Amino acid sequence: MSVLELNDVVVDYHGRGGRVRAVAGASLAVERGRIVGLVGESGCGKSTLARAAVGLVETAGGTVEFEGRRVTPMGRRTRPADLVRLQLVFQNPYSSLNPRRTIGSQVADGAPDARGVPELLELVGLPTNAVSRYPHEFSGGQRQRVAIARALAANPSVIVLDEPLASLDASAQAQLANLLKHLSRELDVGLLLISHDLAIVRHVADEVSVMYLGRMVETAPTEQLWGQPEHPYSEALIAAVPRADGGGTLPEALPGEVPNPANPPSGCRFHPRCPYVFERCPVEEPPLLEVTLQRASACWLQTSGGLQASNKLEGPPRKGVQ
Repeated sequence: MSVLELNDVVVDYHGRGGRVRAVAGASLAVERGRIVGLVGESGCGKSTLARAAVGLVETAGGTVEFEGRRVTPMGRRTRPADLVRLQLVFQNPYSSLNPRRTIGSQVADGAPDARGVPELLELVGLPTNAVSRYPHEFSGGQRQRVAIARALAANPSVIVLDEPLASLDASAQAQLANLLKHLSRELDVGLLLISHDLAIVRHVADEVSVMYLGRMVETAPTEQLWGQPEHPYSEALIAAVPRADGGGTLPEALPGEVPNPANPPSGCRFHPRCPYVFERCPVEEPPLLEVTLQRASACWLQTSGGLQASNKLEGPPRKGVQ
């Protein structure tokens, strides 16, 4: 059963240039004890969706529900107690920690019993003497562990992690990724892991949602997505991941850049960069439809998922990903 549910969420930003629709109707769900990866290039709306999920930005449409309760935007008042179990870990751990306060005091902010702080630090792989130390005394990876311990102090059922590994070196990324997977299973906590690094997501996530220009274009169990992506964008992201195969071949770079969300392309939003584009793509926007059990894709080239038989043969054949 899903603990966190986002249904057709829309988020708009307003500035001098007018309205920018950063999230244009995105849906996903997170269950306890499972890890959902949310991937896509920078500018696709992942971080905005993460903030909408925990109530840091106001939604212009759709719903966000946590444990059956509507998540409303945070204001000046104290957050309702039953929403405290929905936590967020930011990308930059140093900016989210107060440099003038000890680690122990900051973790204790969310702990019902401050005596449990040393145990929380030990749980995330930090020494218990970290209680009396300050953020500047730790590496980036260690500070991110502190941020995770602080989130765990609230006894959460879901933690949203917004690019928590992006600022770390490869070794720290691998260690923290393993920690997240362990904590999710050990504590029965659901994780929504936002990342542009598909290789890391493959290592830890149970399922993946692929986001492009404010919309979900594919959702699938992780290994199924990696083995046979059903959307051209997913295929391009996987092809761009470096592989240590000894062949000396370079990954395929995805051509072009993410369009301006203030002026998205007509029809399928990915069509200006898609190698399989055909006459229907710039005209009609494909819905996210079920392809097989537990899989959905927003592409007119799919051969199942409710498309009419007359539409199935309109496009050119797809190329496979090995």
